[in-house]
Amino acid sequence: MEGGNGLNLTEFLKQPAIMETFVDILLCTVPIWLAVSIGLVIGWSWRPRWTGLIFLGLQSKLSFFWPAPPGFGARRLWLAFTALSAFTALPTIWPSLMGYTKQPHSSSQSSSSLPQLGTDDFSDCQASEAEHDVTENDLEHLLHILEGKDGEFSWQSMMERTTSNMSYQAWRHDPENGPTIYRSRTVFEDTTAELVRDFFWDDEFRPKWDPMLTYFNILEDCSDTGRMIVHWIKKFPFFCSDREYIIARRIWEAGRTYYCITKGIPYPSLPKRDKPRRVERYFSSWVIKPANSLKGDGHMTASEVNLVHYEDMGIPKDVAKLGVRHGMWGTVKKLHAGMRAYQNARNVDITLSRCALMASMTTIIPFDENTVSEGASDENEQSQTLHPHSCRERGIHWKLIILGGTVAVLCGLHSGVIRKALMVGARRKVLLS
Repeated sequence: MEGGNGLNLTEFLKQPAIMETFVDILLCTVPIWLAVSIGLVIGWSWRPRWTGLIFLGLQSKLSFFWPAPPGFGARRLWLAFTALSAFTALPTIWPSLMGYTKQPHSSSQSSSSLPQLGTDDFSDCQASEAEHDVTENDLEHLLHILEGKDGEFSWQSMMERTTSNMSYQAWRHDPENGPTIYRSRTVFEDTTAELVRDFFWDDEFRPKWDPMLTYFNILEDCSDTGRMIVHWIKKFPFFCSDREYIIARRIWEAGRTYYCITKGIPYPSLPKRDKPRRVERYFSSWVIKPANSLKGDGHMTASEVNLVHYEDMGIPKDVAKLGVRHGMWGTVKKLHAGMRAYQNARNVDITLSRCALMASMTTIIPFDENTVSEGASDENEQSQTLHPHSCRERGIHWKLIILGGTVAVLCGLHSGVIRKALMVGARRKVLLS
């Protein structure tokens, strides 16, 4: 019996959500106490002499009205702040602990609605040096992940945010082998699918909103199919070396839906080096299409982007997940600001960069208008059911839980109830054993 309990405890502690919980509490607690310590040192060193008399007077009056028990000091205040941090992190961590997942809806235009794709024809382009070029198999791989048939992908909800002109949802899937797969759905208000397509493809504009991209170069391109091979170098934090990417990319078009495929490939002309470190396993692809307005007026004035992304950056998987989770919303805000800046720049100057011109050179594939229109209406209904405001109305108001939990912890620490409960529980454990 004890062995079973020990095994269950070990499996429980091995869950990634447990480590994430401790890290969240640490990240919430350490800055608070660091700021408090700095403030105390600075304030105490610069205090006037007369403040000591006021402090003694207030201390005597407070002790007369509310005598604090022995030991009520920094130790209990630390426990109170730690408990408050745990309550703050609970809304994010609880679904992970309970195994709750909110499944994203499937893409409205599945691979079954697409025709049988033919083979690539690069006869009009110069021979590529790439060993593994981007093909229709990569397109089918993207659609396979977005459809997620037979419960093959268990998507865990990571984030749902909405602004006045954008909505964002993100999920992740942790396969047994390989890097974490991330999926997101973004709706940009008052923009076209073609503009968003060009924005994601435009490497010349990308450094203005993506500070990680420090170098890019077009190695190959094909004006007949729009296929490109680009060389990227991205700057990572100080504890990691920079990363190098050799990316093949291409766009397929069905109506006004754009399937943008990018993936990492080997490239003999650029052998691997020690620094920057090359990322060989890389897949980042989008489905971009017109969408109903976030205003709910039924007008197709928005653009929807469904992203699938995974890469092996050569760092521990749990560390990578933690970095992605904590930096996700900041990255999304930079991307949104960059897209709006790109939109304004295109309104002033219609001159297209080389990458944007290549984005318009797509491979056309047939599509079914009825299937697309029905899927778009169904998708709009499902997106409304996942709206953050509706989830808040049906869920628990976490601010009240945080406030109530803080008051309960402080009262328990002051009255000694928590200490007594722990002692009673320990005594029972000893007697039972």
